[in-house]
Amino acid sequence: LPCVLAKIYGFYRIGFRNPQTGKSMKMDVFVMENLFYERKISRIFDLKGSMRNRHVQATGKQNEVLLDENLLECNEFFILLLNINLGSGIVIYESPLFIREHSKIVLQTSVFNDTLFLSKWHVMDYSLLVGIDEENHTLVVGIVDYIRTFTWDKKLESWVKETGFLGGGGNQPTIVSPRQYKSRFREAMSRYFLMVTLTFFL
Repeated sequence: LPCVLAKIYGFYRIGFRNPQTGKSMKMDVFVMENLFYERKISRIFDLKGSMRNRHVQATGKQNEVLLDENLLECNEFFILLLNINLGSGIVIYESPLFIREHSKIVLQTSVFNDTLFLSKWHVMDYSLLVGIDEENHTLVVGIVDYIRTFTWDKKLESWVKETGFLGGGGNQPTIVSPRQYKSRFREAMSRYFLMVTLTFFL
């Protein structure tokens, strides 16, 4: 089955003791695959499928990580230019994420499989990390940060915000259940990547 989960290489605990003070310290280290190894990535997006606090001010700096709302701004800007017939040559920097039909099917299938797996293990708050390799005209994608489980404190926070109890305000919770997160994530990833037929590239 197709999968876009970034590989986990190991989980380590590093400990040391200061012989002078006698104090000990431990550090847990989580090692994951570097999706962008030996690639020239021009833009990076961290996508969660949410529109709440998912925008940063773009600076154009190298390795700058943009978020969901930044991506939608690119897509909307491109569509606006098409509607007023300004042509595609003007939107090199503001281009959306176009993928071929086959790539879209593989990506959607991978996201479906991976989110189903993560939801069954009560995992949420993961992201789809996307890198644009303009040199090879490819997108590099992988689901990362999939270690956050829906613990009792997250359940309580979600319930308080949703019900308005203790002044929660009755707003949509920022923390949602793994099942809700899965559905929102799938829908958003399907919408973010615009599909074009092969004839578009010919």
